[in-house]
Amino acid sequence: MLTLEPALRRRSSRGKFGIALAGGGPLGAFYELGALHAIQESITGRNLTDFDMYVGVSSGSLLAASLANGFDTTRMGAVLIEGESALVPFSPRLLLQPAVGTYMRRVARLPGAVLSGAKQWMDEPARGVWPATLGTLTKLIPLAALDNRPLEEYLRALFATAHHTDDFRQLRAELRVVATDLDTGQSVVFGDPRHAGVPISRAVIASAALPGLYAPVEIAGRHYVDGALVRTMYASLALDAGCDFVLCINPLVPFDASRGKPRRRLAEEGLDMLLGQTFRTLIHSRMQVGMASFRKRFPHADTVLFEPDATDETMFFTNVFRYSGRHTLAEHAYQRTRRDLRTHADAFTALLRRHGLDLDRRCLNDRSRTFSSAFHERTALARATTRHLNEALTRLERVLARRAQRP
Repeated sequence: MLTLEPALRRRSSRGKFGIALAGGGPLGAFYELGALHAIQESITGRNLTDFDMYVGVSSGSLLAASLANGFDTTRMGAVLIEGESALVPFSPRLLLQPAVGTYMRRVARLPGAVLSGAKQWMDEPARGVWPATLGTLTKLIPLAALDNRPLEEYLRALFATAHHTDDFRQLRAELRVVATDLDTGQSVVFGDPRHAGVPISRAVIASAALPGLYAPVEIAGRHYVDGALVRTMYASLALDAGCDFVLCINPLVPFDASRGKPRRRLAEEGLDMLLGQTFRTLIHSRMQVGMASFRKRFPHADTVLFEPDATDETMFFTNVFRYSGRHTLAEHAYQRTRRDLRTHADAFTALLRRHGLDLDRRCLNDRSRTFSSAFHERTALARATTRHLNEALTRLERVLARRAQRP
């Protein structure tokens, strides 16, 4: 679904370009990558890696950081979806490592907790043994099921590759990664002047530390969790910074099961579907409130919002922890975004031309294109370039050898 919000008033000069990406776990990240790839192919005049500001929250921060670091959507697709090993290979297993250290530390505290509960019961026997020990024992429940350190190590290695950086201050563009301070409940913006010294990889895992799933991330003595707990997308950071053209992607919307054929009843689909629908409803309603205020608060800005349809079963039911799942989801998002761009081509073209951009309708109308097309085209081009280079070097060696033989 594509929502266009044209500016109420135009600036006399062009401002900056921004991208704001919401969260949504691995599901959201793979969807956003597919959508971004469709947008990148369809817009002419500027690459998505050449925008002025990137804002990411939760899993969206990983893609925002990658774009700001110069990884275009083809390259990200090669690494995250196709499993290309030329850089740093990615595997969903990085997201599923059990937090063994957390479990062991909690087990080590068990004897002391039992003794403390027994002491409380002996001091106040009228309370009963279970009420006396329950409060103590609940503190032994691990803070997280999964370990987020493998993802941090992966990002640190990825951003350390040639021509990239793990330092906010060395980026060409501005990058903002939002997390929530666990002890205050307030948003913290990594990458701003106060927090620019935090490594990008560390900021990303802090922003994506969903409570209960991943442990809070400690930075400078404070603990941070998922940035989506306070707000959903933070596009206002780009608008406040002077961007007058902002592309927004929100991958999670409530699923409308009543419009499906056959009709599905989510209460019968299991606890994960119940919790997923609840979470989607909460964050989507909050995002709608924020987006509704932008026209009044930022009358000079054009904002574009891409989202899945409310009836999108693929988006709601895909298992992204399988290779086929992430590939299917990225392809699905790519094709749905291209469909939305075709549907709104005239209005979107008019909006783009305000900013010196245009819509590549020839590419957009090529129904044979897939998410992997650009990856395979780049691979074929790289092989051809390598072959031509090898041939040129061979000819050069022959010429030099002949000259060396001359008296």
